[in-house]
Amino acid sequence: MADIKYEIKKEIGSISESPKGWNKELNLISWNGKEAKYDLRDWAPDHEKMGKGVTLNLDELKQLKKLLNELDI
Repeated sequence: MADIKYEIKKEIGSISESPKGWNKELNLISWNGKEAKYDLRDWAPDHEKMGKGVTLNLDELKQLKKLLNELDI
């Protein structure tokens, strides 16, 4: 499996923390030297390990925000 390189360009915020100390975070990340995208996933406290997540470009993030704003919660 190829090595995945990433650079966290901006830490936006944490949504939750697991009992083991991992945080579900929204960050702006550049994957393999490409343009940075918004990324939501679980991270170990040192950002050395990560769980599965979802990566969104700006238009997708705006659409997600629109959908969330329409929810009656």
